[in-house]
Amino acid sequence: MSYSWPILSTVTFLPLLGALLVLLLRGDDESAARNARYIALWTTLITFAISLLLWRDFDVATAAFQFVELRPWLGPITFHMGLDGISMPFVVLTTLLMPLTILSSFVAIKVRVKEFMIAFLVLETLMLGVFSSLDLVMFYLFFEGGLIPMFLIIGIWGGSNRVYASFKFFLYTLTGSVLMLLAIMAIYWEAGTTNIPALLNHDFPPEMQTWLWFAFLASFAVKLPMWPVHTWLPDAHVEAPTAGSVILAGILLKLGGYGFLRFSIPMFPIASAEFAPLIFGLSVIAIVYTSLVALAQEDMKKLIAYSSIAHMGFVTIGIFTLTMQGMQGGIFLMLSHGIVSAALFLCVGVVYDRMHTHKISAFSGLVNRMPLYAFFFMVFTLANVGLPGTSGFIGEFLSLMGAFEVNTWVAVFATTGIILSAGYALWLYRRIFFGVLDKPALKHIKDLSPREVAVMTPLLIITIYFGFHPGPVLDVSAVSVEALIANFKAGLAVAEQAQLAPAP
Repeated sequence: MSYSWPILSTVTFLPLLGALLVLLLRGDDESAARNARYIALWTTLITFAISLLLWRDFDVATAAFQFVELRPWLGPITFHMGLDGISMPFVVLTTLLMPLTILSSFVAIKVRVKEFMIAFLVLETLMLGVFSSLDLVMFYLFFEGGLIPMFLIIGIWGGSNRVYASFKFFLYTLTGSVLMLLAIMAIYWEAGTTNIPALLNHDFPPEMQTWLWFAFLASFAVKLPMWPVHTWLPDAHVEAPTAGSVILAGILLKLGGYGFLRFSIPMFPIASAEFAPLIFGLSVIAIVYTSLVALAQEDMKKLIAYSSIAHMGFVTIGIFTLTMQGMQGGIFLMLSHGIVSAALFLCVGVVYDRMHTHKISAFSGLVNRMPLYAFFFMVFTLANVGLPGTSGFIGEFLSLMGAFEVNTWVAVFATTGIILSAGYALWLYRRIFFGVLDKPALKHIKDLSPREVAVMTPLLIITIYFGFHPGPVLDVSAVSVEALIANFKAGLAVAEQAQLAPAP
């Protein structure tokens, strides 16, 4: 369905309008803070509502880009936006999590509230721009631009070690992306365009593909993050405010996986096939090693952060199996992890707001005082483990199916990560909720407020719903994934024919 108005630009840039309204607020600090919260909340809710129109009118029968907008911009660089079955679910995930994140920070953020809301609204536009850009330079600007508001969110509203964590986050991600910028320049010199649909059909020379593939890997591996460039993530999570952790785990980590699907595999098929074993090896190490590290953590946020790195290992395995089950499993797992990990960080934020600590040793026997909270935490913990009946199971199962089809040993080692995840997740739950309620500070702790229930309930419903009915997500991405695999195989076939052709 076509609209008489630029609906995709509206979804992408509406949060910027909300940020401008917050910026123009006047009055005393208390009234300005209150108005800033509600402007940010309503802006993100309206953005989510419009994004549902995109989902409703998205044609699942075609792999072509839809809701396309194309306008001249900077010479050969065009303002080019559109969605396919791979990017569409991530746009809705972003617009869904943002209002919940804003609502969760109503009480927690008490200083510089206006600036906090502006940072989040700007960040939403930048994240949506990544998923909807169809020009390589536009993609890079949005991709890198997201560093700035998240750097400020961690550095201003974070914990006691926030400056170290924010600089580490910034420098790690920026360093990797410098190589991607060089690769983008090389791509333009080779293909003469930065138009992504055109580049998806361009045959890059095999020797060039290797260097370009590694340049993009440097950026996406840090963003995901993959082992061994993962060490910035636990520090960033521990120091970030709850809302920052939710967006970091829920959306920003997915930019790396999305980049592999959008660029690395379709543009550089020869290099992707050649170096898939490297990705498998790094992913298996990430799954097993970070799961073992998670078992040794004494901080809830660090444990969930290491859990995220392990889950992203399943994602990269699924994507680089280059099979229908594996790639759809990787996409589904990214979406599921976006919901479940966001919910877990919101759960940590609940007790942090009350106790001002997320050390595991500070809690025990919470089920006696917070039964409703214990229920929500239990559902999200089991989803994080991958229990059948939750969305976490579908993505992991499909990814492992693809892995078994390609390399049995990779699948076997990766499967041990599921056992380890059950170990650290259930150990965390037992430590916090069971045992004796013997800490004086916990004897008067209050259960979830109506606002906190309102934030978590949509995530719980989605977690269970997609655990039993994953069809809506799988159907949206199916045709685009099929086209991606077909183009990948065609690229390999062209390379093989070129090798077999007699020299002139």
